[in-house]
Amino acid sequence: MSEAVRSLLQRWGASFRKGTDFDSWGQLVEAIDEYQILARHLQKEAQSQHNNSEFTEDQKKTIAKIATCLELRSAALQSTQSQEEFKLEDLKKLEPILKNILTYNKEFPFDVQPVPLRKILAPGEEENLEFEEDDEEGGAGAGSPDSFPARVPGPIEGTLLPRLPSEPGMTLLTIKIEKIGLKDAGQCIDPYITVSVKDVNGIDLTPVQDTPVASRKEDTYVHFNVDIEIQKHVEKLTKGAAIFFEFKHYKPKKRFTSTKCFAFMEMDEIKPGTIVIELYRKPTDFKRKKLQLLTRKPLYLHLHQTLHKE
Repeated sequence: MSEAVRSLLQRWGASFRKGTDFDSWGQLVEAIDEYQILARHLQKEAQSQHNNSEFTEDQKKTIAKIATCLELRSAALQSTQSQEEFKLEDLKKLEPILKNILTYNKEFPFDVQPVPLRKILAPGEEENLEFEEDDEEGGAGAGSPDSFPARVPGPIEGTLLPRLPSEPGMTLLTIKIEKIGLKDAGQCIDPYITVSVKDVNGIDLTPVQDTPVASRKEDTYVHFNVDIEIQKHVEKLTKGAAIFFEFKHYKPKKRFTSTKCFAFMEMDEIKPGTIVIELYRKPTDFKRKKLQLLTRKPLYLHLHQTLHKE
């Protein structure tokens, strides 16, 4: 076992135990956070290309199934119905499987399927695949649909999460993504926005969420009109944190989903009402060190914030 794999398995194991500890203590909000962040890390590893992974294809299938179980437990904790859909005791059975993933060769204990694969590019990877500028994409969408393989273009239904339970004295934030202004808005195929909350070092503080594909496109705007429930109380967000919005769309010529631009909102901008924020060029700079505006034209991301406090 390489040192990198040993370190990775230790991090996964620590995160798994942290989540189940929170779960057993009744700290459901924290448990949901931990489960969903770990699930996303496992899904990324399961979807990594073979030559970039130290895991076999069978091992990656098992990793993906563990991610599915984490999502199921997270969904059960958020449900207003019975929480018996996927029990904590069941989830705990998976810890030794994850710990011993390199030698595990038995049948998976639960009848679950991995989340459907979608091409996920690491930050900056898509820039290595693209040689034409966005201005040259005028032909996007042209050609026969039969020219391209079957695909999952993005989250048609989205991966949005419900609002967290309220806590006395704590504030929850709902952000409505109304629309985004782009000069070539009408040419974007299956556009959606990925929303994440990062600390000053670019580390996820909450589960990442994808909007459904945009509701409509007209002129220079792509319309979403969708509510995002930020998965942590505002008071618990660390100093220097920011909420990121990555606009993504499918490129049939390249056969992958690409980030076109991004925007972000810092903590001092959290206040009720409408806010319009600037768009920046990719790759997404989660540390906010080297920002370049996408355009000098008056095109922005239009949001509306609602604060909920008991």
